[in-house]
Amino acid sequence: MNVVSTVDPRDGRQRDTDLTETDESRLEAIADQAYRATQWLSDLGRLGRAGMLDAIAASLESHRAALIAAAEAETGLSHARLDQELTRAALQFRLFGDVLRDGAYVEAAIDHAAETPLGPGPDLRRMLVPLGPVAVFGASNFPFAFSVAGGDTAAALAAGCPTVLKAHPSHPLTSHASAEAIASAIRELGGPDGVTGTVYGEQAGRLLVRHPAMRAVALTGSVGAARAIQAAIDERPDPIPLYAELSSVNPIVVLPGASADRGDQIAEGLYASFTGSGGQLCTKPGLAFVPSDPGGAHLVDALRDRVAASGGAVVLNERIRDAYENGARAFERAGAHVSARPTVDPGAGFTVAPTLLEVDLPGLTAEIADECFGPLLVVVRYDDVADLDAVLATVAPSLTGSIHHGPGDDAAVVRRMVDVLAARSGRIVFDGYPTGVRVSWAQHHGGLWPSTNSVHTSVGATSIRRFLRPLAWQNAPEWILPEELRDGYTAIARRVDGRLEPAAT
Repeated sequence: MNVVSTVDPRDGRQRDTDLTETDESRLEAIADQAYRATQWLSDLGRLGRAGMLDAIAASLESHRAALIAAAEAETGLSHARLDQELTRAALQFRLFGDVLRDGAYVEAAIDHAAETPLGPGPDLRRMLVPLGPVAVFGASNFPFAFSVAGGDTAAALAAGCPTVLKAHPSHPLTSHASAEAIASAIRELGGPDGVTGTVYGEQAGRLLVRHPAMRAVALTGSVGAARAIQAAIDERPDPIPLYAELSSVNPIVVLPGASADRGDQIAEGLYASFTGSGGQLCTKPGLAFVPSDPGGAHLVDALRDRVAASGGAVVLNERIRDAYENGARAFERAGAHVSARPTVDPGAGFTVAPTLLEVDLPGLTAEIADECFGPLLVVVRYDDVADLDAVLATVAPSLTGSIHHGPGDDAAVVRRMVDVLAARSGRIVFDGYPTGVRVSWAQHHGGLWPSTNSVHTSVGATSIRRFLRPLAWQNAPEWILPEELRDGYTAIARRVDGRLEPAAT
């Protein structure tokens, strides 16, 4: 079996681990365990699974030091960033515990038998139930919050679905340590092997997607990775859903009133947003539309000074470094010019230079209005706000669209920009920056292709919906019904005979 290796991106040093790539026989065993663990999760019930999620969060926090140390050595991300991300990972598990206790996510509905305009109607009861085992592909840029201990895992387990996790090759040791922290919490509760499992290697990922026990796939990654997974799914006799969060440019529009009123402040926030974590965030702004007036010129000068004075950024792996450098060169060939780029020593690791490019609005092409993963921002200078409508409609749909407005900006113009961006993104940010995704009930982290391939969110309470399906019971005896569908049950909100009945307080 092939030994799994890991690389420290700070110095490029590769070393072997004690892990091996998962072969077909081992994968069969892991998938079979996941299938059998479905019943245990079902028997726990909503409240039991809520307690399990809380225990997982506590276990992750109790292993904080070891987890962060492993991730630092495999990602080059700062201790502070990783510490915050681990807190977010634990928060996600606890949020889904709250979702389970609330119970409204099951969408329980009861129509008692009754006479209808079409004659006697049967007793019908409906709610959402688990899909079954879910394959989760970890992301490279979030070793905790979108990886083995990420939101997809938390949402799937909350739904009652065992997870088989495909570890990302950029952080195998972090993945292994995270999986052990989760498994230890489940063992403490008497849970069986298979509630979670982890596989390593590209071939194992393909086999996992094709395995008949898997009922859905979740991915945070590239469009290329999504196409490869979808191709594997298409080989199945029974295709399953793929929920993928992918490429995003996240345009920002700065209106003239905003640049004149607070140009320095916007430059500071924009710089932090596109360079933070090495620019390796799915919500990193890649395009900023800035007016060509004096206020806009001052903003760009302030942004240029910050970039010129910056140091190098360590990116996650060699592939990302090469794609970043090739992408920057492609933008330049397409007509964007370098406004600021510090000289950095790449050293032995994967260090890149933050880059600020500029182009006038007529020169913005599809090649420039594309995602470049890493600390690169294209500033697009415009003369007339009215000219933005048509151009924004040609920018690929994104996870977010942002608007900065200020004194003197016409409300009708702001509303028009909102309408244009809302048609092509999943979250509209006002006078702020898209990075920093709040984990909450109202969050939506998704958008139109190529930002995602579905209407669902991958962050927040409603992301559980991806791993559930509706099931109706007709004229069923009460003893066979889930407790949420039995008469007199008042612990959750339900729709009974067309009327919404709140949970008892």
